[in-house]
Amino acid sequence: MAGTSDQRTELGLFLRARREQALRVEYGLPRVGRARDRGLRREEIAYLSGVSVTWYTWLEQGRDITPSRQVLDAVARTLHLSDTEHAYLLGLSGYAPGASTAVPVVRTSPAHVHRLLDSLAPNPAYAIAPDWGIAGWNDAYAALYPNVATSPPQERNLLWLVFTDPYVRSLLPDWEVTSRRFLAEFRAETGPRLGDPDISYQVERLKQASPEFLDAWARYDIHGFESRERVFHHPVAGTLEFEHHQLSPSDQPDLHIILYTPLPGSDSAERLARAASPVE
Repeated sequence: MAGTSDQRTELGLFLRARREQALRVEYGLPRVGRARDRGLRREEIAYLSGVSVTWYTWLEQGRDITPSRQVLDAVARTLHLSDTEHAYLLGLSGYAPGASTAVPVVRTSPAHVHRLLDSLAPNPAYAIAPDWGIAGWNDAYAALYPNVATSPPQERNLLWLVFTDPYVRSLLPDWEVTSRRFLAEFRAETGPRLGDPDISYQVERLKQASPEFLDAWARYDIHGFESRERVFHHPVAGTLEFEHHQLSPSDQPDLHIILYTPLPGSDSAERLARAASPVE
């Protein structure tokens, strides 16, 4: 199978997680044991996908085999994978174009990206690198999350801050949902770079630092980014309502710019700006 050993291992763990989380009733299968309604056997997935049990078992074991695109598509259909999860599966197998592991992680966004972030004020905006390190931000984002300016560079990683900074947890009324959603998006984006030292470092230290991360990581949730409403409980500006967007400069495709725009009729950006202004 194409891909690194890390990618083969990830593919196997992903398939196993999805198999164990599958609802048996969705397949017309009876419960197994006492009130067990989740989880399919390997032979059930193999039969429904039209592949041999041995072949499917080798996939879950991360063996160095070469499954066809048709086999992977069949398994994806059987497991009811979403489009994003299907693309993730193919990317780990070498069938879908993904980010190159040779692309260096951007530590600081270029000057013109900083100027772009500043021009988006009073809307909070920041830029993240491939390993989700925060590579730049504007004053409005610093007003929303002051710790971005004071965190050590090695800890200025969005995923690290979401799972370890108490301020972020208090800022997000839906922290449990949002933290898992961020992790699912991180996983979808970084799958093709598994084995990259920067990404491995972030994952391993988060496993040690956050029980919530460790639990969520084991679920293998995969989601692509979607613009959506976000609510923040700011200690000074109060409840803020924004819409969350993601953009990528054409000349810096490995940088994502995250932009928060106020919901229609909301004065959230103005209230945040006033909260950040020095009192005369």
